[in-house]
Amino acid sequence: MLKVGIFVNREKDEGFEFTKDIVRWLLNNSFIVYIEYDLNIHNDNLNIVDKDLMYSNSDFIIVLGGDGTILGVARDLIRYNTPILGVNLGNLGFITEVELKDIFNSLENIKNGNYKIEERMMLKADIYREKYKLKTYYALNDVCITRGYMLKLVKLTAFIGHNLVDKYNADGLLISTPTGSTAYSLSAGGPIVSPTMNLMLITPICPHSLKSRTIVVPDDDEIIIEVDASQNGKVYLTADGQEGCELLPEDRIHINKAQNSLRLIKTNNRSFYDILRNKLKDR
Repeated sequence: MLKVGIFVNREKDEGFEFTKDIVRWLLNNSFIVYIEYDLNIHNDNLNIVDKDLMYSNSDFIIVLGGDGTILGVARDLIRYNTPILGVNLGNLGFITEVELKDIFNSLENIKNGNYKIEERMMLKADIYREKYKLKTYYALNDVCITRGYMLKLVKLTAFIGHNLVDKYNADGLLISTPTGSTAYSLSAGGPIVSPTMNLMLITPICPHSLKSRTIVVPDDDEIIIEVDASQNGKVYLTADGQEGCELLPEDRIHINKAQNSLRLIKTNNRSFYDILRNKLKDR
């Protein structure tokens, strides 16, 4: 029997109405189910467990929420390499595969083996202060280095390997994956990239220069960003806009392709370009 975990964004399904319907369908179709919450459903194949046990024991994870929910789960799953089926309870839904009305057809396809796995590259960002590694963050969309609330530009120097790329005076700098090319990077003027490609994008945010443009970098290169020693305003690093920390002058951020990727379950024939056309036409 297939083992499936369910991660639910409680703000999107407060009373577990959608979650319960999905759990009942899974149990009726001989799946073993792992979930964090007591749904008051009694079945020997329904297990209430913590998140780590759910991620490690499941053959795949159903994520109920929007793209933001998937971003958080993707970082948690980096250690486990467990596939995700994203169910859209949000608005935009670039990453989520299935609309709620189609969930049972998709689960039937998975039960019958009619699906494929799509790999999405992720980023690993190591922060160094002097000679010591301070923190490590993972991101599916982007790593953003940006100014604080004071209206001061950040001063950043970018290297690819040991090669100087440019010095930036800007509101910030984005290092994005192909998946992230339709997120913050798009708003900052970056290109749209097919999400299954393996590359990185360096995009300045509101640079104080007419020459600064997005740079496309091979995925086997290392990007190094250094905070200028003269920086006197606050600077922050965020991963997917959801977690991060404050940086100090002369901190260095080493950004590489993560060893593991996000594995998305695809159960329909919609292409990225179908999604792009439908999602962007009203923006």
